[in-house]
This record gives sequence, C-alpha cells and structure tokens, in this order.
Amino acid sequence: MANFFAELKRRSIFRVGAAYTVVAWILLQLVTNLTPALRLPEWASSLVVVFLLVGFPVALIFAWVHQMPTESGAGTRASTGKLDWFLASALVVVIALVSYQQLAPVQSQQAEDAKPGGPSAQAGVISVAVLPFVNLSSDAEQEFFSDGMTEEVTSALARVPGLIVIGRTSAFEFKGQNRDLRMIGQALGTTHLIEGSVRKAGTRVRITAQLIVANSGAHLWTENYDRELTDVFAIQEDIARAIAGALRVPLGLQQGENLVSNRKIDPESYQQYLRAKALDQAGGGRRAAEVRALLEQVVARNPDYAPAWALLGFYYGGVALSAAQAGPLDESRRTVNTFLPKMESAVRRAIQLDPNLPDGYAKLSVLEDARGKLVAAEGLMLKALALDPDNPDVLNSYSLLLARVGRLKEAMPIRLKLQSVEPFVPVFNAATANLLWVNGQNDAALAMFKALPTLGAVRARGTARIYATTGRYGEAADALQGISEVIASPASAQEAVRLLRSGPASVTSADDLRSLERLGWVYLYVGAPEQSLQLQERLVDLGILYGEETREFWHPDYAPVRKTERFKTFVRKAGLVDYWRAKDWPEFCRPTNGDDFACE
Repeated sequence: MANFFAELKRRSIFRVGAAYTVVAWILLQLVTNLTPALRLPEWASSLVVVFLLVGFPVALIFAWVHQMPTESGAGTRASTGKLDWFLASALVVVIALVSYQQLAPVQSQQAEDAKPGGPSAQAGVISVAVLPFVNLSSDAEQEFFSDGMTEEVTSALARVPGLIVIGRTSAFEFKGQNRDLRMIGQALGTTHLIEGSVRKAGTRVRITAQLIVANSGAHLWTENYDRELTDVFAIQEDIARAIAGALRVPLGLQQGENLVSNRKIDPESYQQYLRAKALDQAGGGRRAAEVRALLEQVVARNPDYAPAWALLGFYYGGVALSAAQAGPLDESRRTVNTFLPKMESAVRRAIQLDPNLPDGYAKLSVLEDARGKLVAAEGLMLKALALDPDNPDVLNSYSLLLARVGRLKEAMPIRLKLQSVEPFVPVFNAATANLLWVNGQNDAALAMFKALPTLGAVRARGTARIYATTGRYGEAADALQGISEVIASPASAQEAVRLLRSGPASVTSADDLRSLERLGWVYLYVGAPEQSLQLQERLVDLGILYGEETREFWHPDYAPVRKTERFKTFVRKAGLVDYWRAKDWPEFCRPTNGDDFACE
C-alpha cells in the first residue's frame, strides 16, 4: 500500500486531483451565478455538475497514463513545493466555503422557523403572489378591469388548500415597477410569482398569464386566453386550475365545485362591480357614497350576486360608524339605527346566496363585533378562516378582537402571520404598531409608526401616544399639530394639544370636560383618567363599538381607569364580561363574588 501511495505521488495524482477540485468549484460558482442572469434553464447547472463529476476520474486516469516529468534540480523542487502549498491552501479554502454553503442555509432556516407564521416558516411550503396584470387595452380607463382580474385570480387561488397566497394589497405595491422578479419574490417572501396582461376590446378579452419561480425567474407555465367577456369567470377558473396543476397542488374541491363559484351576474354589471372594488381598494372611505351607489345598482340588477352584497353591507356599516363617532347624538342614533340593519340584511343575503363565501362571514363578524356580541363575532371569524386561512381582513379582525378582550398574547402571533401575508398594508401595520405599544414595546411600535408611508393622521396619533407614555408631552403635542379630521375635529385636536403642553399638570376640574373624540387618551396624563372613556361610552350607548380604543385599555397607563366602577360599567355594556364568562377571563380581570368582577 505504501508503494501504491508513493506511486500516486510520483505520478502527481494528488496534485491533479486538488487542482481539478479547485478549478471545478470555481467553474460551478460561475455557472450557478450566471444561470439566473442569463435566464438559462434550471437544468443548466445540473448538466455542468454531471460533466465535472464525469471528468474527475478521467483527469486522474489521464495523469496516471501520461506521467508528469519527474522533479529534477533544486529550482524545480522549490517551484513544485510552492505549487503544492498553493494547491493545498486553495483546497482548504474550497472545503471551508463548501461547508459554509451547506451550513448557512440550515442556520438561516432554523432562524426562520423560529418566527411564528409566514410562508418561509415551514420548509417545502408553496406560496404565490399574483402581481398586477398589465392593462394592454387601448382605453387607459380599463385599468380597473385588469386590476379586477388580478384580484379575482388571487381570490380563486386562495381557495386551494395548502397554497399560501400573498395578499392583493402587498402584491400591488409593485404595480408599474420594472423590478427584478427575484427581488420582488424576496420582498414578498414568496416561492412563486404570477404575472400577466389583459387586453379588452369590445366584447372580447385576451388574458395572458405566466407562473414564475421567484428565486430564479424561470417560467414554469404560460398560457393565452382569447374569449368573449361572458367567459371571464371560466378564464379565471382555468388560470387558477392550471397554476395549481403546475405547482402540483391538489385543488381539494368536491364533485361539482369550482374555485370561482360566483358567476350569477351579467358582463356589464360585473364590470361595474369591479369599478366599485377598485374604488374600495384605492381607499373607498373618501368615495364611500360612490361605491355604495355602484353596488346598489349591481345588486338591483343581479340580486343573486353574493360578493356585491357582502361588500355593500360593509359600506353600510361604514356609514353607521362614521355617524356614531361625532355629531349630535339624536342624529347619530338615527343614522346608526338605519344603516346597521341594512348592513345585517346585506351580509346575511350574501351568506344565504353563497355559504362558502368567506367575505360574507367576515363582514357579519364585523357587525356582531360592533354590537358587542363578541362570542358570535369570534365564531364567524373562525368560520371565515376555515374557508380561507390566509384571508388578511379576517386575520386582522380576529387578532384585534383577541386584543380587545385582553387576550394580548394570543393576538400577536396572528398579527405576525398577517404581516407575512400582507407585509405592505399601512392600515394593518398601524394596528400592529398599536398592539406592540399596548404590549409595552415602545421602540418597536414607534419605529413602525414612523415607517408608515401613508396614514399621516394615524401615524401622528400613534407617535404622540408613545411620546406621552414616556413623559415626552411636548413632543406628543408637536406630533398632533395639524392632525386631520379623520382622528378628531380641529377643536378637539387643538384642546388635546393644549392639554399635552400642560402635562403632567392636572386639570383644575374633571367635571364637564369636552370629548376629545379619538384623542381622549390625553386625559390620562392631565389628572382626569376616567374621561378617556368618553368616546367609547358614546359609541356603546349608540349600539356600535370601535375596537381600537377598547384594546388600548389594556396598556399599563390605563391601570387607574380599569379599577373604576365607570370602567366596569362600560365593559359590561360592551359585551366583554359576557365574552369572558363564556370563554375565559384575561390576565387583567377576574371574577369575584356573585356576578361581580375586578380589574387591575
């Protein structure tokens, strides 16, 4: 054996093997990095690996047969020794780099697994994001139609079990941006992307869709659909089924079921519905009356179209909520008593028409939540999540309900899952920041509020709250300067700023202090903590609740308020005590004698 190894050394087999390994590794790195950039097929790297593996024994045999010249002379031996040292060092570097490449993904995945929820939290999970379809129609105003097709395909894919679908709003963050698809996939945390285009001309529509591997940009599937507008639901169905097939994900449908189940609408009304959806997604609050009018026309012509009923019900509820927060009490009561029943009728009609429509249960849960029927609201939210586990709106509502009843530790993981499905929605991120603040994570909450790209009033209110919590009353007052009427009227905002600038001095009398609307928390810091309940007391008397301020009651700053009889009266009226008795008591409150309870 010793002679064999000596012969191998004499014929420079070790030297050839080391040199081959180093050169092969360098070539493999070049091919791996150039494959995505040159859009080479995925098998290109595999082919190079095969050639290199086959070439290794060939190189060794060639070195054995064609023996290298024997070392002679001191100069030759010295240069050969230097070559050996170089090859040995290079081989050690290659071994170290290969080890790192193998271990780093494992460590990265372990860190990712530690995060609750999210597509990347589980190895092998398939997630997709439907990027906004490009409008290729000659009429630029048809943008609503291409956006609508994007959203409808997203909704259809959301019905496929085991397939995580990134939310529509976050996917639309990249609309009109010519960015690298791998970067988009990384930003959204998704394994696959879907992109396409829509061209509508007269009564015909042409839709192109393609499925792309996010980390490489490779195309898995592409198809063109050129049909009549009357076939638009069939196109959506075909696209969703084809994508599921390309991903090898079972549809999980019963006999006769479709991914796109709501088809009882004429093409013209359907386009009107898509217009309403586009306005809603663009921030329907400012054009709520226009959205309601469009949807009322749709359901008048198509009384069996469930999605329009569900969305219309939501907008009826919006009218009631807006009226309840401000204005003369009698007028607000009339509006609430008019529109809440209309909301209930509309959403129950949606559920009756389509028992498998998650939006129907989601919108009805909002109504039950607002009425203080929290056990019923939670049941409806769980029903909606059973139909669509990654529905962003329901994840948002459910986590906020849990926070509202004091189950803060259960609410946070759901919000983290929501962040993974919809990472770029300012409204969701603001609510997450608010919940971080309630949990005492001031720095994280402040950073999240400051990062909001929109919602200036919400950002100002959130940062002001955190400044006040830490005793920075002047900065809190500065943050509220010029706050919009979305949060409070100019008079209420001006009074809140004045009080903050006087903090921590106490008001001379807590009697007859005016309502500061959604800035009522300012009273916590000027010696009138019970007055912070004013808005919520008004809402509960009107029979409609707004959950944001309610969940804030579990922040440590509200501890003095929670010990008062006034607070106990409020939580009884708001349905929290009924919920606690049916479910469980939060860490802040406990039952005492008889029907009484105490909060700390």
